[in-house]
Amino acid sequence: MMANKLRVGVVGVGYLGRFHTLIYSRMDNVELVGVSDSDLQQAEQVAAEAGTRVLSIEDMLDQVDAVSIVVPTTLHLEIARPFLQKGVHMLLEKPISSTVEEGREIVDLAKESGATLQIGHLERYNAGIMALAEHIEQPRFIDAQRMGGFKARATDVDVISDLMIHDIDIIMSLIDSEITSISASGTAVLTDHLDIANARLEFANGAAANVTASRISKEDSRRIRVFEPKHYLSLDFIGQRLERATAVPSKESEWDEIVSDVVDIDPVMPLDEELASFVDAIIYNKTPLVDGETGLKALDVALQIKQKIESE
Repeated sequence: MMANKLRVGVVGVGYLGRFHTLIYSRMDNVELVGVSDSDLQQAEQVAAEAGTRVLSIEDMLDQVDAVSIVVPTTLHLEIARPFLQKGVHMLLEKPISSTVEEGREIVDLAKESGATLQIGHLERYNAGIMALAEHIEQPRFIDAQRMGGFKARATDVDVISDLMIHDIDIIMSLIDSEITSISASGTAVLTDHLDIANARLEFANGAAANVTASRISKEDSRRIRVFEPKHYLSLDFIGQRLERATAVPSKESEWDEIVSDVVDIDPVMPLDEELASFVDAIIYNKTPLVDGETGLKALDVALQIKQKIESE
């Protein structure tokens, strides 16, 4: 364990990066060294709010042990490279990059320098998902839906990299098997990128998953349903409600009886949990829950889905 506080910086303090900054400023085992952003006025405002200072990336490189990179996906490799080359531990927002090739370079840079690399797949730290994972035994079919209203700040990427990649990562963590087949459809509606998409993933162990994402829906809806022998589980992300149905032997019939209940979920703040997990991974030399290789696999599947749609 490190004797002193972990010196941390944040690059990119827009909507999400601001929250990274404020959370770090409250952590007892962290010294928030400073923030950096191409928008100097935004950087100064967030720095003042968090009680820290504005630094150039060059100055930050020499003063931090770890960094959160919260910039547009197309800039990930460019911004991450100098930090990783110096062995600075990194929380890199999802997706890991725009291409598999750039993502692989990011992963390799971290390996070469020994830096801890965590990818910001926030939903892994959702209390509902953690509870769901604890109750799953042998998933055979998963249906995931992630619908939301249009937000202009996320239009630099398509809905697959913006939203669907969360559920791709979750599904791959729940079904421990290689993907053997992908089919998909989708379309652009408001932007030049795909705004709604659906994909079916088939796995080597016979399991399958259906995943749908939309960023042009009237109402927000995030739900995942898991079907397995004798069990059915349904998680409402927004309501943090996990329902479970189990087939149990009946004393009065030759057929099993379906018994339903609701699993208690202890609420947590996912981003607080994610950043705390990142800091712990560094201090205690642990592999992050979503390391670089895991983030790269999710990106690879997301890009395959995009390619399937665009080739139709």
